[in-house]
Amino acid sequence: MKALITGASSGIGKDMARYLSSLGYDLILVARRYDRLEKLQEELKTKVEIIPLDLAVSENCFKLYEQVKKQDIDILINNAGFGLFGMFVKTDLNRELEMIDVNVKCVHILTKLFLQDFVKKDKGYILNVASIAGFLAGPRLNTYYATKNYVLKLTMALKEELKHENSHVVISALCPGPVATEFNKVAKGKFSLKEMSSAKVAKIGIDKMFQKKLIIIPGFVNKLGVFFTRFVPYSWQLKFVYRVQKRKEG
Repeated sequence: MKALITGASSGIGKDMARYLSSLGYDLILVARRYDRLEKLQEELKTKVEIIPLDLAVSENCFKLYEQVKKQDIDILINNAGFGLFGMFVKTDLNRELEMIDVNVKCVHILTKLFLQDFVKKDKGYILNVASIAGFLAGPRLNTYYATKNYVLKLTMALKEELKHENSHVVISALCPGPVATEFNKVAKGKFSLKEMSSAKVAKIGIDKMFQKKLIIIPGFVNKLGVFFTRFVPYSWQLKFVYRVQKRKEG
């Protein structure tokens, strides 16, 4: 049994690696920071291959697939991603384009390539890490919310396509709320709500994936919040999110 995890050097990806290793999975771990991957490799008990790559470069996504496609991979976890707080007219365009490359293009490329292989084998799991942000528009965290909408809606659409083809391939979207990771530091902001531990989110995500759950929302409060968005006008949602994100900015 083997799993490939992107964004595996910290946060949810790192804890997913730990949990899957405890379940007996060999791992392929991908991230930019070799030293962190190496340290994690030394910690885990199963066989671990580390691949340092910057997945903001689309060519590296294809390179990664070519490097591992002959291995019998059972699980693909698209976890790499980051955010950026701030007003759209003031945030750095190049940083936003890099975010789109990682959060959207990389997920799209790897999902496409591995899903084609999984469909041929008629088995395999894909877990795309989205966010409860995928259910909303996000003033002051605008590009991040938009990317997570893309990831969530793409995953939902693919689930329906697989269903109509009677495929045994499973695809899921993990949609956590605030998580205690490096997200705040990278995005230059802070959460105003209580954060869940990345280890707890990782375990819930993987367990629910194995249960073939399409949308995985860890935490009762997060589930409740997403549920009530169905009944709240967009104008109210936007005002609420704007105020929440404004409080986050450092």
